[in-house]
Amino acid sequence: MLRTVSVIASSVVAFASQQAMSEQTPIKIGFEAELSGPQATLGEDQYAGFMLRVLMNGGKLGGVPVQVIREDSQLKPEVAAQVTQKLIEKDNVPIITGLTFSPMAAAAVRVATPHKVFVVISNGTTNPMAGAECSPYQFVTSWQPELLSATLAKYANDKGYKRISLMAPNYVSGKNFLATFKHVFKGQVPDEIYTPLSQQDFSAEILQVSASKPDAVFVFYPGGLGINFVRQYQQAGLGKTTPLLALGAVDGNNLTALKDAALGAVTSGAWSPDLDNAANREFVAAFEKQYHREPTMFAAQSYDAAQLIDSAIAKVKGNMDDKEALGAALKEAKFATIRGHFSFAKNHFPNEDYDVLEAVKDGKGGVTLKLIAAPMHDPSDPFVSACALK
Repeated sequence: MLRTVSVIASSVVAFASQQAMSEQTPIKIGFEAELSGPQATLGEDQYAGFMLRVLMNGGKLGGVPVQVIREDSQLKPEVAAQVTQKLIEKDNVPIITGLTFSPMAAAAVRVATPHKVFVVISNGTTNPMAGAECSPYQFVTSWQPELLSATLAKYANDKGYKRISLMAPNYVSGKNFLATFKHVFKGQVPDEIYTPLSQQDFSAEILQVSASKPDAVFVFYPGGLGINFVRQYQQAGLGKTTPLLALGAVDGNNLTALKDAALGAVTSGAWSPDLDNAANREFVAAFEKQYHREPTMFAAQSYDAAQLIDSAIAKVKGNMDDKEALGAALKEAKFATIRGHFSFAKNHFPNEDYDVLEAVKDGKGGVTLKLIAAPMHDPSDPFVSACALK
């Protein structure tokens, strides 16, 4: 009889605990990204990936209802700082995620860190953010920017390219990507061209590159910039003669817009739609069912951000006030990543593989990315030693 009463009591306590969690006030999560202007497709992709996991969980993360508050950082660091302040002081969010471009991500982390608010970045970062500017409240589910460039530079070395021209927007990430490529690439660089972040016409620069007759061209042009660049590259005839190694330009929505113009272009990343693991197959199928298109790298990274936050909220049982426990739960990263394996280095940047992907026909009338080489298996982060975290 005593055993029966004990079992019943335990069941009642468990039920009451579950009911209390389900009736809990929703946890507010700030989502901050580029949601207007020519780069809005990237931010919307991040949002789509994040919200897909929330929808799959019935509107919850970690078993607790969540309210996701969207803010547009407008491609301006000062606006990013303002909306981060608003999310913290007015909306009382314990976690902010998203962040499309590195200047806005850095601004958000600078504001959030003194408030002990966690920022889970699903795209833009900088090399210093992985090193001396690391923060205990910053976690990254995208990549270390240096390693994306290094992957393509190593691929270029393996292909035997001797001369490669470089182009990128004139801001911190563009400069970092090109600097890393030059450091790893063993050949010559006849052109190193930086264009204003708002520039849409690259015909003059492409003409200059064409005159140099390089073995290949390496560029970093994300979002709408990438669409314009690749189209103009093909119109100039370089697509038939000079291989294009492109970061940010040939992914997801850009492939849909570029179609056959993207064919043959090569990029790098820590994820691709054809990665063969159960979590990735589930993600790709769910994304295509929900949004009627193939997911992008930006959506994939944000989906993993949602999974990370999901695992952390569950670990702390919805207690977002225990900052130490929440930080430890985020660092533990116990979730089924769509990348096959995922863990955090001490700087809270991911340990992961970096692959080379080529734009190819998907057999359904469209274009997709296919993994063609894996030159960087779990590479070491060159900036982690400068991070003071343990």
